[in-house]
Amino acid sequence: MNQSDANKALIREHYDATTGGFKPAAIERQVAADFVDHGNPEIVGPEGVKAHIKALRTAFPDLSVTIEDMVAEGDLVAVRGTWRGTHQGEFRGVPAIGRRIEFGGMVFWRVGGGQIRERWGLIDLPALMRQLQG
Repeated sequence: MNQSDANKALIREHYDATTGGFKPAAIERQVAADFVDHGNPEIVGPEGVKAHIKALRTAFPDLSVTIEDMVAEGDLVAVRGTWRGTHQGEFRGVPAIGRRIEFGGMVFWRVGGGQIRERWGLIDLPALMRQLQG
């Protein structure tokens, strides 16, 4: 397996450990201690990722992602995805509405030493918030 394929496999496994279900031990292995999420600077290292995913899965317990496209070059992996779930807990101040939601986004990941080091995400938060308000 070449490095690009190995990096893509790691990112797929990470989506499975976070969006596919909460798997803390896998997150510990996948995410480097110095991991930084550039869109959410408070998310640092595996502990930050686990706390973020726990909160997200409280709001959307059945959250899932469909990876529409994945491209890797060098130490970067780019993903275009569609997330779906049911709003069953408070999210960004909005109480649960019990409806299904769907939103898209693109995420770049940097992998180094077999672990995820950085994340840059552009999620269609306005589309998500419109669904929660409507």
